[in-house]
Amino acid sequence: MPSPTAPKTVRALIAPDKFKGSLTANEVADALAAGLRSAAGAAGGTAALYCELLPLADGGDGSVDAAVAAGFTRRSCTVAGPTGQPVNASIAFDGTTAVVEVANTCGLALLPEGRLEPLDASSRGFGDALLFALSLNPARIVLALGGSSSTDGGMGMLTALGYSFRDAGGRPLPGSGRTLGRISSVSMAVPPELAGTELVVASDVRNPLLGPDGAPAVFGPQKGAGPDHVAALDDGLEHFVSRMAAAGVARAAALAGQEGAGSAGGLGYACLLLGARLVSGADFFLDLLDFDRRVESCDVVITGEGSLDEQTLAGKLPAAVARRAGGRTAIAVAGRSLLPAQRWPDMALDRVYTLAEYTDQDSSRDPGLSATLLRRIGQDIGASLSTPVGPLQPARR
Repeated sequence: MPSPTAPKTVRALIAPDKFKGSLTANEVADALAAGLRSAAGAAGGTAALYCELLPLADGGDGSVDAAVAAGFTRRSCTVAGPTGQPVNASIAFDGTTAVVEVANTCGLALLPEGRLEPLDASSRGFGDALLFALSLNPARIVLALGGSSSTDGGMGMLTALGYSFRDAGGRPLPGSGRTLGRISSVSMAVPPELAGTELVVASDVRNPLLGPDGAPAVFGPQKGAGPDHVAALDDGLEHFVSRMAAAGVARAAALAGQEGAGSAGGLGYACLLLGARLVSGADFFLDLLDFDRRVESCDVVITGEGSLDEQTLAGKLPAAVARRAGGRTAIAVAGRSLLPAQRWPDMALDRVYTLAEYTDQDSSRDPGLSATLLRRIGQDIGASLSTPVGPLQPARR
């Protein structure tokens, strides 16, 4: 029979997203866990502490890593990078579901020397990785569309899959934003395996393909597009849609206006053309990684990402985690927060800790400093969880 004086075990599920530009989700979880464990059993505490780590993603970069951390197997492949250079990429596969991501195939971080190529970057590498995934005969492929470097409407991806785009002279065109407006004819052919595979787009981007809320206008500037580039890309994508419709693609124009068609520089549109269904990236990955079962035995959930802001409230991963915590204590950790404390209940959060509260330095590009601060925050959270009674303790500088 357990001793009535034995310490209560507090079970914490650490389920963060990445801190973009600084630490992966796995590194964030490791640092927080190290701090929590160091605080367990501190003098005066009455609780033992158990940590379960669940690094997460919401369809952006880090999606493959999150799946691997949850038990998927990493499979390596070589693809065409955003400007054509060979890139060593990877997908995740568990025997049934494959996860393929834009970020590690043709993402912004893969541009040579970091030079932005708003017109010439291509999504072809994503198509190469999709072909590799199909060779494993999965029942389902999750298409994680965050972090793209291109605005080509998925023309590059479709080229890799077997589509052919030709100019007025019959010459084949490479997939890029620059060549969209030169398409004269389209011939369509895709691997037969695609017909029997479920395609799921995991993204929380809800923008259409074209117009003031479309891919070029909203996301083009992040990829180096100036006003003239944005106008040219929007015109090019509109022409692309018209050519797809002329080639006999059912609902080509209607799909361009669908929510999510503008994700990843229009890759969302190309995925819709292939018959993919769009789902909330945050909730889909929580389901894929069995979050609800994992949280059942936990007392507290710790989540987070690089920045908490109005976009977080709109349904990004920390908000989804807290919402699905089932009334358990929910704590968020972030590099910075633009949300005042009175907004925390809007996300079902009990407490927010930020790295900015612990340093006057910019930690966003300093992985070592970020990890150190996360360990300190973990210690403070652990100390708060170990107290016999009372609210969570305030953050300390």
